[in-house]
Amino acid sequence: MTSAEWIDDPGGLEDLCRQLLTEPAYALDTEFHRERTYYPHLALLQVAFPGRLVLVDPLGLDLSPLADVLRSDAVFVAHAAEQDLEVLLRACGVLPSNLFDTQVAAGFLGFSSPSLSTLVDQLLHVKLPKGDRLTNWTRRPLTDAQKEYAASDVAHLLELRDIIREQLEAGGRLAWAEQECAVQLERARTVSDPATAWWRLKETRTLRGRSRCVAQEVAQWRERRAMALDIPSRFVISDMAILGIAHRPPASVRDLRDIRGLEGRPLKNDAADELLAAVQRGKELDDSQLRLPQRDDLDPALRPAVALVSAWIAQLARDVHIDASLLATRADLHTLLRGDTRGRLSEGWRSHLLGEPIRRLVEGEAALAFDGKGDLVVEKRSRQPITGE
Repeated sequence: MTSAEWIDDPGGLEDLCRQLLTEPAYALDTEFHRERTYYPHLALLQVAFPGRLVLVDPLGLDLSPLADVLRSDAVFVAHAAEQDLEVLLRACGVLPSNLFDTQVAAGFLGFSSPSLSTLVDQLLHVKLPKGDRLTNWTRRPLTDAQKEYAASDVAHLLELRDIIREQLEAGGRLAWAEQECAVQLERARTVSDPATAWWRLKETRTLRGRSRCVAQEVAQWRERRAMALDIPSRFVISDMAILGIAHRPPASVRDLRDIRGLEGRPLKNDAADELLAAVQRGKELDDSQLRLPQRDDLDPALRPAVALVSAWIAQLARDVHIDASLLATRADLHTLLRGDTRGRLSEGWRSHLLGEPIRRLVEGEAALAFDGKGDLVVEKRSRQPITGE
């Protein structure tokens, strides 16, 4: 692998972006920190395209020139891009127009959420350098080992993409992978609603009646405060404290001291008053304003079908060499079995491969059977039921 260029000045970044605008595809990766912040903070940007391998130091740089590159028709090639997309959206204000995620695409070749080193090893027969997962990317200057490790994250991505595309095209699955990458881009555009932050609390099922309203308002206050201060939400107050407040809403600062998770930890500045105001909003919240998570209202009679179909999907994943996590989740199955046609199994390639066979199974038009070799197959159902008589 050739050594990477280092760019830490506006002119160098602008020149890089001008050249990227002439490329049909480019590989990009990010290094960032967020252990003590709400938002990810970009610490390094790695870029590769034919003839250049570049490390961009974003500390103190205006990254707005990169926005034009992301908006262009060029294909943004990355591996496990979910967090990179979040970082870029915050740093540049835009997301790429076209994404090819090598981890997602490789799932359609039978790889199960493969690491980059696994794919490079198995498809390119190259060993990537090992690095320190917990390295401090904000330290300057970076060591040669850090630079080599960071550059290796993009050095082989374009070649890897070409091989994966070729194999997907040969198997008739390239469109499937491209659809899935487009879905990933769409998810990255979705902004989470602070009003639903209480759904992520552990033991939310223990909440009833008014306590759910208090939990919603207090969790929303915590989320918004964490965003404003750019600190992890747990640094504001803990999940345990929110549940304690919801079960026994405090009316004063003195009451707050008795809440488990807040004892011995006085709230700073105006936080106590804001928290008590959130509690009061929860107590007065109209039931119509309570944001409830989607209920799992699947007909109990269909629950055995979920277990049976899940076993068939696991078998199908092995047969067709597609990562099972790409085929269907349990939530996908529940959506389909409830008759909701807006789910993933009712459209695109999943409808043909999974949705239609599952529908025929549930409606009794088909049955699952062993093929004599230990594998499950879907076959036309005999109308002659087998009884125990």
